[in-house]
Amino acid sequence: MSDWRGNTFEVRLGPPGHGGFCVGRHEGRVVFVRHGLPGELVRARVTEDAGGSFCRADAIEILEASPDRVPATCLVSGPGGAGCCDFSHATPAAQRGLKASVVAEQLRRITGIDRDIVVEPLDTGTATGGWRTRVRLPVDAAGRAGAHRYRSTEVIADLRCPQPVPHALDGIADRLWTPGADLVIAVDGDGNRHIVELAPPIEADTGRGRDRRGDTGDSDREGPGRGRAGDRPRHGKRGGPRGRRGEARPGNAERQRAAAHRAAAHAVRDEWLIEGSGRAVEYVAGRAWELSATGFWQAHRDAAQCYSDVVAQWSALDPGAAAWDLYSGVGVFAARLAEQVGPTGSVRAVESARPAVADGTAALADLPQLQLHGGRVERWVAEHTGSAPEVVVLDPPRAGAGKAVIAAVTTAAPDRIVHIGCDPASFARDLGLYRAAGYELTELRAFDAFPATHHVECLALLER
Repeated sequence: MSDWRGNTFEVRLGPPGHGGFCVGRHEGRVVFVRHGLPGELVRARVTEDAGGSFCRADAIEILEASPDRVPATCLVSGPGGAGCCDFSHATPAAQRGLKASVVAEQLRRITGIDRDIVVEPLDTGTATGGWRTRVRLPVDAAGRAGAHRYRSTEVIADLRCPQPVPHALDGIADRLWTPGADLVIAVDGDGNRHIVELAPPIEADTGRGRDRRGDTGDSDREGPGRGRAGDRPRHGKRGGPRGRRGEARPGNAERQRAAAHRAAAHAVRDEWLIEGSGRAVEYVAGRAWELSATGFWQAHRDAAQCYSDVVAQWSALDPGAAAWDLYSGVGVFAARLAEQVGPTGSVRAVESARPAVADGTAALADLPQLQLHGGRVERWVAEHTGSAPEVVVLDPPRAGAGKAVIAAVTTAAPDRIVHIGCDPASFARDLGLYRAAGYELTELRAFDAFPATHHVECLALLER
C-alpha cells in the first residue's frame, strides 16, 4: 500500500470518533479527519499514514458546510496547527452533541450499555471569556512560549487560544523564557496569577534539556495521579497500527521521541517562581484550600464545585458511615463526604502525590474523621479490602482505574460507587469491570468541562 501522506482528496464525513475527528472513507480506507463536522463534504490532506487500515487527515477546504459550522474561535488549532481546540468551528450545542455521540458509542461498543447521553454545559458566562484557570505552555528553542503542534514536539509560538481565563496570558508573549522549559500559569480563586517556570527536562537518551510533547493541560486531559506540575497529563494520544516485525513505520521515530520527552517531562524538575506567591487559593462549598500553583486543580473554573456537588448528592451518607476517596488530590470530595458522616464516621482518602496530601491535610485539619493517606491507590486498596465502606469515590487519571483497583474496590463491597473519568474509552472499560462484578449503572452525567476540545468529563453512580 502506498503512503498517502500529502495526498488531497474529497471525502464525505461521517460520525465523530474518539479523539477530535470525524470518520470518512476513501478508496476502501478509513480516514480520521480533523476540522470537519458530520455530513460535510471536505477536501482533506493526509497528515499521517502508518500503512494500515486508516490514515489521518486535515480538512483544508469545506466544500459543503454543516449548519452547525461557525467561524473558528481558536486561531491556533486549524489545519497544521496546535492540538488545543478540536471543535472550535462548531456551535457550543453542536460540540456537546459530538461529545455525547462519542460517549454513547464508547459505552455501547465497549460495555454493551445503550444509553442516551446529554452533555451538560459548565456555563457561568465563561464561554466567551475563557474557562481554563490552569495552563501549561512549552517554550521553544528561541525562548518563546506557545503550544505544541498536533501530535508533534514542535512548539507553535502563538498564544491566541481562547481557553485561558481573561488576563491569564497577559505579557507572556512579550518576554523570552528558558529554552526547553515549561510555564505553569495558575489563576486562583482570588484572581491572583502565579507563574512557575519548570526547568527543561533531562532526557536519558541525550542528557540535554529538551522541550516536551503535550498540550495546554487537559487532561486533560491528557497519566499519573493528581498533584504533579500543571494539569494532570490525561490527554495522551494513541499511536497508529503496528507494522510488520522489523518494519520501519512512518512516524514511529516521532512517537519514540515523544515518549522520551513525556518520560523526562514527568520526572522531578527544578521550579522557578516568576510571579505570585506560588501558593494558589481555591474555594469549594465554602471551604478554602491553599496548594502549590503547580499542583493539580480542575482546569475549568466551575468544575471542582460542580463535581463536588454531584458527588455529595449521590453519596448521601448517613452520620457514622464510612467512605473512601481514591485519587483524592487535596481532598475536595473527601471534605464533602466527611461533612456527611460527621464526627462519628470515617473517611479515608488516598493520593500518590505527597504535596497534595500535605496541602489537603492542612486545609481539612478541622475534620478529624478524615484521614488523607499518601501512596499508590492500587497498593492501598489491596491492603484494605477487609473493610466495608458504604461509598467509594474514584477520580482516576485518564487511563482509568483498571482491573486491579476495581477488583479490590468491588471486593470491599460498598453500597455505592461514584466513578469519574475524562476519557470515554477508559471510562467505559471501567464501567464494564464494575458490571462484571455485580454493580449496575444507575446514574450518569456528562459535563462539557473542556469547551471547544473533544474532552468530556463523565460521572457515574454504580450500585449493587
